[in-house]
Amino acid sequence: MNNPPQDQPARSAQDTIPVGGSLRTLMAQDRMHARLVVVAGVFCVLFSAIGLKLTMATIIRPMPPQQQQIAPQVPPIPKSDPKGMIAGDIALPQVHRASIIDRTGQVLAMSLPVAQVYANPQEMIDATDAAHKLKAALPTLNEEETKRRLSLNKQFVYLARDISPAQELAINNLGIPGIYFEPGERRRYPMGRVAAQILGGVDIDDHGVAGVERYFDKRLDSDRAPLRLSVDVRVQNVVHDELQSAVDTFQAIGACAIVMDVHTGEIITMVSLPDYDANDFGRASPDSRFNRAVTGMYEPGSTFKLQTVAMALQEGVAHIWDSFSSTPIKIGRFTISDMKADHFAPWLSLPEVMAYSSNPAAAHIALDAGATRQQDWLRNMGFFSRVPVELPEAGRPIVPSVHNWGVSTTMTVAFGHGVAEPPLSIIRGTAATANGGFLLKPTLLAADSAHETDAPDATDTTPGVPAGAERLISAANSDILRKILRLDVAKGTGQKAESPGYYVGGKTGTAEKIGPHGGYLKHVNVSAFTGIFPMNAPRYAIYVMLDSPKPTAQTHGWTTAGWNAAPTASHMITRIAPMLGLFPDTQHAAAIEASLAIPMKPAVPRGYRALGPGYDPGTAHLHEHERETTGHAAHAHTARSATSTAQVPARNLHARNTVDGPAAPHPRDRG
Repeated sequence: MNNPPQDQPARSAQDTIPVGGSLRTLMAQDRMHARLVVVAGVFCVLFSAIGLKLTMATIIRPMPPQQQQIAPQVPPIPKSDPKGMIAGDIALPQVHRASIIDRTGQVLAMSLPVAQVYANPQEMIDATDAAHKLKAALPTLNEEETKRRLSLNKQFVYLARDISPAQELAINNLGIPGIYFEPGERRRYPMGRVAAQILGGVDIDDHGVAGVERYFDKRLDSDRAPLRLSVDVRVQNVVHDELQSAVDTFQAIGACAIVMDVHTGEIITMVSLPDYDANDFGRASPDSRFNRAVTGMYEPGSTFKLQTVAMALQEGVAHIWDSFSSTPIKIGRFTISDMKADHFAPWLSLPEVMAYSSNPAAAHIALDAGATRQQDWLRNMGFFSRVPVELPEAGRPIVPSVHNWGVSTTMTVAFGHGVAEPPLSIIRGTAATANGGFLLKPTLLAADSAHETDAPDATDTTPGVPAGAERLISAANSDILRKILRLDVAKGTGQKAESPGYYVGGKTGTAEKIGPHGGYLKHVNVSAFTGIFPMNAPRYAIYVMLDSPKPTAQTHGWTTAGWNAAPTASHMITRIAPMLGLFPDTQHAAAIEASLAIPMKPAVPRGYRALGPGYDPGTAHLHEHERETTGHAAHAHTARSATSTAQVPARNLHARNTVDGPAAPHPRDRG
C-alpha cells in the first residue's frame, strides 16, 4: 500500500469549496429550483380545478344548452286531476298567450312550446352530411333543398318551423355545428270540434282572427291567467250529439242550438252545424265556420208570437180573457191565414192564440197595439240592434224601415215574418219573459263568483240578476207568460218538447225560407223551438233550429217545428238537465202542474168588457188600410215585408236567409 509522500500535506475540507463566483452560482440554482417547484404546483392546482369544473359540468352536473342553441322544453306532465281542481290553473311558463278553459276548468285552447330551426351556412363543415342527418330527425324535410340552403353564402337560413320538443332534442343531439333553435309557440285545441265556432282561431303569428280568440286577443296576450268561459263542455257535447242526430234524421242543411242561464245570461252551450275541427281553422270551409247562432239571420216565425203576447199584456192592450179573430185576413191579393189542416174557432182567447199558434189572431193583437208600440217594444227588447255578446261575428238583424212600417208590416211581424233575427236574440227575449221580466246581456264569460246569483227555489220567480239588467216585464205578467208557455207544451203545438219531470214551457215556430232571388220557397222551412225549463222555477232557456228539414215517415210528411225541433229539444233537456244539477220531480207533479195551470178560455172578470166579436179596436186599423191605394204602396207594405227590410244583394247563403225584397204575407204558418 502506497502512502502519500511525507513532503505533501493532507487536504482539508476547505480545499473542496469553490471560491468567488462559484458559490453564488450554486445559490442561484437552488433558488431557481425552488421557483420551478412553486410554478409547477400552481399549474397542478389550476389544472386540477379545471378538471374538477369539467367533471362537474359534463358528468356530475351537466350545464344546460344556451338559449340560442335549444328552445325551452315542455314542463313535466301534471299529476292526475279527475275532479278538475287544478285544471283552471294551467299556465305554461314558456308561452305568452293564455289558455281558454270552460266553466269546469277543462282546457279548450292552449299554446304549446315549439321551435323554429335555422342555420348559419358559413359554420357548416359538410352541408351534405348535415342535410342527411337532419332528414333522419325530420322525415318531412326535403333533403336536397336543405342541402342547397346549407350551401348558400349566407349567415341565416330557416330550415323548419314549429317542430316538436322531441324533434328539437333529436336535432340537438346530432351535434351539427351551425344549427340553432328559435323558441315559439303553437295554438292547439284539445277538444277538436267542441265549441269550434265560439273559440275561432289564430293566424301564424298567434293573433286572434275569429271568435273568442279575436274578441279577447289583447287580454289573452297580456294576462297569462286562463280565460274562463261560461260554456260547459259536457253539455256542449250532448247538445252537439243530439243536434247532429236531428240533422241526420231530417236531412237538414244546417242547425243550431243554444242553452242559456235565464238569471245570469251565461251561455252554457252554443252549437252550430256543420262545424269543423278548431285545429284546422285555416282549412275549414266558410259554411262550417259560419256561426248560425249569432251570424245567421232567420225569420223567427211563430216563436215571435211570444213577443207579441208579452207586448200586449205589458202595455195593457190585451188580457188573457180577450178573444181575437182567426178568420183569414186579406191584404190586396194576399191572404194571412193558418194552415189548411187547422180548424180553429172563429175567435180564440189569448192562451189559445199561443197554444194553437194562429197567425190572423196574432195579427189582430198587433193591430190593437199599433205600429208605434210594436216598434218600441221590439227596440227595447234588443231586436233592432246587434245582440251584445263576446263574438265579433255577431250580426245585425234585418228589420223593416220605420218609415215603411205600415199596417201590413205590423200584422206580419206579429207572427214572425218580415224580420230576420239571430237565434241568440230569440232566446234572449224568451228568457226575459220567464225570469221575472229582466232583459239580460248574453255572455260567454263565466260569472264572477262574487256576482253570481243564488239559484231560485220553486217559490222564487224573481231572483237577483246581474247589474245592468233591465226590467221590461212585470213579475205578474211574467208569471202569466210562464203559464202560457207551459200550456203550449202541455196542450199546444209544442207537446213533443215535453220532458217528464222538467215541466218544459216554450213556443214552436216555422217559417218558409227566402230564396236566393227573393220570394219564399214553398216547402223549404226553418223550424225552431224556444223554451224554458223547469217552468215552475225557471233556470235555463233552450233554443233549437233546423234549416230545411225534410219530412220523414215519423213526421207524417210534416216539416214544421212541432215535429222536428220540439222533440230534439226534449231529448236535449232530458240528457243535460242532470249535468246542470237539475233532476226530474215527478213526486210533486200534480201540485206543480196546478201552480202552472191556466185555462184555455179564461173567464171574463166582473166589470170588464173583453175584446172579441163586435169590440176589436184593431179592426178599425185594418179597415183604414183597406182604403189605402193599391199599386206600389200596397206592394211595398205587403207582409212578411222583410220587405223594405233591407235592400240587400241577393245571395244564396243557405241558412243565412238574407232578405232582399218585399214578399207576400206568409199564407200558411204554424208553430
